This record gives sequence, C-alpha cells and structure tokens, in this order.
Amino acid sequence: MDRLGAMRTVLEAVDSGSFSAAGRRLGVPLATISRRVSDLEAHLRTQIFIRSSRKLTLTEAGRVYVSACRRILEDLAEAERSASGEYSAPRGELTVAAPIVFGRLHVLPIISAFLSAFPSVDVRLVQSDRLVDFAEDHVDVAVRIGALPDSGMISTKTGEIREVVCASPDYFESRVKPETPDDLKNHACITFDRPDDPHSWTFRSGKTFTAASIRPRLIVNTAEAAVDAAIAGVGITRVLGYQAHQAILQGTLIPILMEFEPAPMPVHLLYPDHGRMPIKLRAFLDFAAPRLRATLTRL
Repeated sequence: MDRLGAMRTVLEAVDSGSFSAAGRRLGVPLATISRRVSDLEAHLRTQIFIRSSRKLTLTEAGRVYVSACRRILEDLAEAERSASGEYSAPRGELTVAAPIVFGRLHVLPIISAFLSAFPSVDVRLVQSDRLVDFAEDHVDVAVRIGALPDSGMISTKTGEIREVVCASPDYFESRVKPETPDDLKNHACITFDRPDDPHSWTFRSGKTFTAASIRPRLIVNTAEAAVDAAIAGVGITRVLGYQAHQAILQGTLIPILMEFEPAPMPVHLLYPDHGRMPIKLRAFLDFAAPRLRATLTRL
C-alpha cells in the first residue's frame, strides 16, 4: 500500500467533503478513492470516516490521524522544497489571500508586477471576505484589514484604512448635510445586511464612542452595491475608504462627518511562523509590503 498516497487521499476527502469530490480533484475513479481509504483503515485497524449518503464525518481516531497526516505531509513538502532549491532562489507556487474588493483593486496589480519580476514563481490569489484558514486553505500569506487576534502568526503592518460616510451631490441638493451623527436619523441611509444592529452606526467624539441611530432605506450585502446606490442618490452610506475612493476623487460621492470617524483600521500582511522562510515568500513580502504602504497612503 502507498501510505503517503493514502494519506493524501484521506486529506483530499476531508477537504473536499466527499469521496466523489476527492476523486474529481485527484483525477481518479470513486472506486479507487474508496479502496484506498478502506485499505488504510484495515492497515490502521480502525475506522477513519463515518460514511453516510449526505456527508463524511471523521471519527475521533480519524481526527487525530488527519491532524498527524497534515504535519507529516507538510514536513515532507518542506524537505522537498529545500532539496529542490526553493530556499536558494524564488520558485514554486505561492498562495495569497485578500478581501474581495481590496484584492481586486490593490493586491492584484501588485501580484501582476510580482509575476513579471519573478518568472519562476506562480501565484494563486484567493479572494474572500471571510478569514481564511491558513492550513485548510493552503495559504502562504494573507492581507488582513482590522485588528489581529492573538495567534502564532507573524504580521507586517502596511498601513491603515478609514471608514467614510458619504452620499452623492444630487442627494444633498434638496437636503441639509448632517453636521453631527445624530442628524443621520433624518436621512435615508444605505447599510449592510449584518448580524449586529443595522439601525445604528458608531462614531467617535474625542475618546468616547457613541451609537447614532440611522434609518436604513436600503440594506445590501456588498460594498459595491452600497457605493452604486449612494452614487445614484438613494441615500447616505458608510464604507471603507478604499471602496469609495474612486467615487470621491471623481466627485460622485461627498464624504461627510469626517471629524467623527472611528479610529482607522490597520492593514497587515499575515503569515505563519514556519521557522525557515521559503525565499519565494520572502521575495513576495519584500516586493509587496512597500507597494501596499504606498497604496494605502493614497487612500
């Protein structure tokens, strides 16, 4: 039995959620996947999966085994990278994660330039507004906006992003601009569909924070929709600075209540501490960090 191959099959089944999906990703028949897992379970003399028609569930022994498999295969990959020269010249695949809009507007151009500068490195860009799992999503480095939780990760701060409250000039043609957050209750607002209160926004006055009531005329689930609706004159919205930056520059949105903005949110490049850093990751950090800093100073 190919034990390393069986380990990879088990991990693929766990990550993809089913034997059939694992077979598609590995390019082998479903029967082969099932046989590999059964042979491995017979070798281990224990059951790894609880199989059902709806999903795969790991047994307690399976969870322990899968965790060990990940460590073993990561150590093997590390040894192979070292032997292949990945630590002597930038080469191989690098996976970068970033928020969807920020990734498209500001990370993708940096990656494009990086690919031109380092032809032996390939990049996979994962765009998601959820916090990716570095191990499960096989991510090397992530762009994170906001305060970082305590973790074993290493971070490099590249700047800050502020929140802006804004609306179109057309919206204010027949309305008085709010002078304080409390004035927002008299205006139509565009806000986000979120689990916390969509009927208030928090503002800062000196060292204190207050929640201002708002009247959501439109609730959306993407920043692009909020910005587009604000430009169309639907009402006042609140988004991250980079999301409205172009519209503000073009004059289609006007920022207001700037003196009440909360403290800006930090932006970091975040990556795991694996000891010896692959040179492809070091090359990307050295390339991307100053460019992100330059970008964020303009936003």
